[in-house]
Amino acid sequence: MKYSDLLNLKDIYLEQICEPEENTLRLLFSRSRTSETPETITIGEIEIEDTYSIDVDETLPFIQMDFEWYIGYSVRNESYTSWDNYEEFEGEIFRIYSKSRYLDFIKVGTFASEDYPGPFKHYGISCLNHVVDVASVSEPIIKEVQRTK
Repeated sequence: MKYSDLLNLKDIYLEQICEPEENTLRLLFSRSRTSETPETITIGEIEIEDTYSIDVDETLPFIQMDFEWYIGYSVRNESYTSWDNYEEFEGEIFRIYSKSRYLDFIKVGTFASEDYPGPFKHYGISCLNHVVDVASVSEPIIKEVQRTK
């Protein structure tokens, strides 16, 4: 599976992030499904009817993404993320950015360049509850991993 195969997926959860070896990165995601049962949410004195929860679909395998080497990565709480029209990308939840504030940060905060370590990309994943940004010279290795019970 390639990163481009994920560009049209929607509504995923970040389940795990770790470095299995020094300067490698592993991300584990769950796909989701929208509940068919409507709910009413109460916030203060306001009731919002006919809402539908987005739940982990435990019938589907995890999506495991491994970066063999990275320049940098960042994880943010989705609730504190601001959005504007500055950034340019392709994809929905899984994105490849051609212009982003994270690429700006990498250019200012590191000496990574087209010369060293070579051309790199900003891979962005806008999960439910988290936003993950990764700058890497190589495309991640992606596979499905069966859930254990």
